[in-house]
Amino acid sequence: MTDGRSWQGDWKTRLYERVHERGYDSLTAFAEARPTASLVQLAEELGKDDIAGVQVFSGLVAEAERSHRLTRLVRSQFVRELAEDFPDGWPASVDDDNRFTLAHALARWCSYTPETHEARVKRVRDALLESPPPPGWRPLGQDDALLLTLLPDDEA
Repeated sequence: MTDGRSWQGDWKTRLYERVHERGYDSLTAFAEARPTASLVQLAEELGKDDIAGVQVFSGLVAEAERSHRLTRLVRSQFVRELAEDFPDGWPASVDDDNRFTLAHALARWCSYTPETHEARVKRVRDALLESPPPPGWRPLGQDDALLLTLLPDDEA
């Protein structure tokens, strides 16, 4: 976590300088090399004291909008949120012990969804709850076969 320094100065330039210092051409490439890392983990790797997770996500959205790959970003964020709360994959059953955790992970995913994709994400969320994936399902990236079925690319 940062102490507020992340918003001082030209944070966008600082963010991209750190990405380039690590040998990546884009923030998306940096994030995709770490598909299960949370936004906070990505931010800490780029600058523990002066980069925030929300800044990383802002940059990812901007890049996804420019490349017409928002759906890919939405799938990617699902992978991150599920991995954070369920590192061993989808729970075998949604019982009292993990119902809140699953709801929280899905709610975070929804909250990080651009407005253009909110309705689609809610349908996917409902489908996952109504007809859960196999126990232990753990997508390791945005190109997971089940995720692609649930949320296919549609951008031009």
